[in-house]
Amino acid sequence: MFQVRIHGRGGQGVVTAAEMLSIAAFEEGRHAQAFPSFGSERTGAPVVAFCRIADKEIRLREPIMEPDALIIQDPTLLYQVDVFSGLKKGGYILINTTRSFDELGLGDFVRDWPKERLCTVPATDLSRQHVGRPMPNVPLLAGFAAASGVIQLESVINAIRTKFPEKIANSNIAAATAAYQFVLDEIANARQGEVAHA
Repeated sequence: MFQVRIHGRGGQGVVTAAEMLSIAAFEEGRHAQAFPSFGSERTGAPVVAFCRIADKEIRLREPIMEPDALIIQDPTLLYQVDVFSGLKKGGYILINTTRSFDELGLGDFVRDWPKERLCTVPATDLSRQHVGRPMPNVPLLAGFAAASGVIQLESVINAIRTKFPEKIANSNIAAATAAYQFVLDEIANARQGEVAHA
């Protein structure tokens, strides 16, 4: 079973992101489960949502305490909430930011991490560019697909088509495709950097 925890703020589509991730997994014939952490869902308040993906039926119902991957939709949460709580060593970390892990003050924390599992994605910028609104959730899902290989971009695109009317879906697909390529390039550069230092 692969477990993902998504951190963001009310109004950023955190719960929708978890639902779309589960739809993408269903598209691939797998079992999935998505649910939010209940609390006040007011705009701007910290929100957490969870998604489990497995090849067989999922019986667990409790919140994800030891995620295999973190998707952080709002980097200001890094300084307000213990977003890394329980993260499995070497797990995937995707952060919606234009800054590096060092610039975010996380260099020491991730020093021993596999570099290809650390991704920063300018998801808000990509969403503004393609969708016209600052909604980082869809670009981050595509970035997660690129980084982890747990789901395919095509499945994310199908989930977008399931969730949104055609015009909105098309602009979100453009944002998702751009984010997917961005992360593939980021991972390739990280690997080249490791080879250069070897």
